[in-house]
Amino acid sequence: MDNSTLTGQPAQVPRTLRSVDDLPGPRGVPIFGNALQIDTERMHRQLEQWCLEYGPYFKLRLGKRNVVVVGDHDAVVAILRDRPDGFRRTTRLEETWLEMGLAPGVFVANGDTWRRQRRMVMAGFDPAHVKTYFPSMLAVARRLEGRWRKAARAGTAIDLQADLMRYTVDTIAGLAFGAEVNTLESDGDVIQSHLDQIFPALFKRLLAPVRTWRFLRLPADRRLERNVVEVNAAVTGFIAQARARMEADPDRHRSPRNLLEAMMAAAALPDSGIDDRQVAGNVLTMLLAGEDTTANTLAWMIHLLWRHPPALARATEEVRRVLGTSDLPTQEQLAQLDYVEACAHETMRQKPVAPQMGMQALHDTTIGDVHVPAGAVLFLLMRRDSLSDAHVPHAATFEPERWLVDGGPGTLAHSAKRTSMPFGAGPRICPGRYLALLEMKLAMAVLLGRFDIAGVDTPDGQEARELLRFTMMPVGLTLRLRERRPD
Repeated sequence: MDNSTLTGQPAQVPRTLRSVDDLPGPRGVPIFGNALQIDTERMHRQLEQWCLEYGPYFKLRLGKRNVVVVGDHDAVVAILRDRPDGFRRTTRLEETWLEMGLAPGVFVANGDTWRRQRRMVMAGFDPAHVKTYFPSMLAVARRLEGRWRKAARAGTAIDLQADLMRYTVDTIAGLAFGAEVNTLESDGDVIQSHLDQIFPALFKRLLAPVRTWRFLRLPADRRLERNVVEVNAAVTGFIAQARARMEADPDRHRSPRNLLEAMMAAAALPDSGIDDRQVAGNVLTMLLAGEDTTANTLAWMIHLLWRHPPALARATEEVRRVLGTSDLPTQEQLAQLDYVEACAHETMRQKPVAPQMGMQALHDTTIGDVHVPAGAVLFLLMRRDSLSDAHVPHAATFEPERWLVDGGPGTLAHSAKRTSMPFGAGPRICPGRYLALLEMKLAMAVLLGRFDIAGVDTPDGQEARELLRFTMMPVGLTLRLRERRPD
């Protein structure tokens, strides 16, 4: 929309607008601006702190570019809802993604290309599809239980995030691609080890003041190239398996059994606008997004529960009461884990794996009291107001109860719901949010139903440190378990 106004608030009396140049912000240095001040591993916390100093709208200068930082949640929501027509993902993200050798998918797509791909992806993640796949999800959960049982009996500490990423890779590969990927029962060089390198490298290159890899390939650049080759080979393998299944059973063209088959069937239609490279890009997108975000949210939740014993006790009691003597939960039982789900929402409020998001304006627009020109880049702070007592009472306290009403998950606490946006908002809200919550509840049912937690440890014994590498993760969590004794 040209010359639009995005405030997230009702219309007010016209006021004098500020330009981007008028905005306050941290003082930089010649040529580089603020680029050398940015600590990429804790950039989200720096931006949140600067928001306290300079207000909900301030600027950064990264080289020759001015970037507008938006910390007001109402404005953030309005921007996210004005996609894809008013705002897009940044051109630098798309350029960097392609330059790394990654095929384009819905994550980096924009405009009509995004619309076509979004329809396919949403169909693959609808609840009915997930329900059909649920028995296979249970098989993955059983492998997770077996892996943790071995560690408990041996008295060895578990690399929590690594195991959770194996769990999410195995789950998403089966659901989205119909592929049997069993990383949980392998200690070899698995696809997860290559996937782990892509988001951090992407983030580093997005923020690099000088694109050194274009003229000087360092050992890290060569390792990344090998990681991308391995992941692309796995993606090619998934597609080849799906094509063979569809050739052997033509009915799969009319009734696809998974997301990949649905995309391939759609790509085969006349004038679909979808080619094999876009199909490959969405396979890659599902692997990356399905692995990293859900696994890190689960790791944060387990850490926070360990540090809040009453919440851990209540979650454990709920799991054991609902499951009873069941081996693994049914979908109906998982739906009854209201407090566990509240713990997930409270975790995502305090520790969202995407605490910031980059956007680019497609037209001249007004955000708050700031005139933003077409092409301007914005950093949206996704959790700033979620951690403010001005918006969420006792914001620093881990209180899953705030997400419950009368003991069940009804109308969420208004203030927390308004400010917390872990899956984004608007037309581009995360298509996998239903699956993510189901995966979290299933993993927690395995953990709390079959084991007692003996400890969740950090390297220094303190609160887990936040590390930003495109997604925000806890540093170095290890889990110690005991097998649950029969009651």
